[in-house]
Amino acid sequence: MTTANPATATATTAPAPASARKAVLRSETRLFLREPGALFWIVVFPTALLTILGLIPSFREHTDDLGGRRVIDLYVPVAVLLAMIMSGLQAMPPVLTGYRERGILRRMSTTPVRPSALLTAQIALHGAAALGSAALAMAVGRVAFGVELPGQPVAYVLALLLSTASVLTLGALLCALSRTTKAAAAISSVVNLLMMFTAGVWIPVQSMPDTLRDIVRFTPFGAASEALDRAASGSWPGFTQLGVMALWTALVTLLATRLFRWE
Repeated sequence: MTTANPATATATTAPAPASARKAVLRSETRLFLREPGALFWIVVFPTALLTILGLIPSFREHTDDLGGRRVIDLYVPVAVLLAMIMSGLQAMPPVLTGYRERGILRRMSTTPVRPSALLTAQIALHGAAALGSAALAMAVGRVAFGVELPGQPVAYVLALLLSTASVLTLGALLCALSRTTKAAAAISSVVNLLMMFTAGVWIPVQSMPDTLRDIVRFTPFGAASEALDRAASGSWPGFTQLGVMALWTALVTLLATRLFRWE
């Protein structure tokens, strides 16, 4: 994905670590915005998929099996999670692994900016892109298909932030486990498909058989899907959904911190 050397933005003459970190963030932002492929999959694809599904007449019909709701109502939270999956699991790992593979992180260690500044910038950029894509999906769902806005906005934001944290830490763990960009792409693809299933991209979690749904609920995106759906319906998410996301985030953060290597 990104091929430019971010170390050029942080020369050894950087006046102060804080200023240099800002320079890294500005440099990485410019590089990130020059990647149309990553922007398409993160920002455009989830809303495009939502639009295609919304054009299916049966998906806009209220059904008793879903408690009087429509299938398209369930797919707005799914599109939100899909944006996060694309950002944290598909786009971010190859970038950071590529930086490490080409020795960029090692060279940065000789400058006033530590390599952690680059990691922080990448997490911030991909997190912001995922949240922006989530807002776009919700807006299109509301305007184009009459999907109600979240009945519990505070709970929705909380679930959104927890799910964003879980996917970004999982992406960092994939970076830690992958030694080359090819390995990162291969591992990310497998994990990406698994997380898309648990998020309900192909079958909404609420429509899964009871046994399968009970298993999926204990995955980060299965819990996130149910938490977002409950908040959208006007109910506060259960402590189980929020706790599962928080626990996954804490455990994966610990693993990523212990396993991550700059070289």
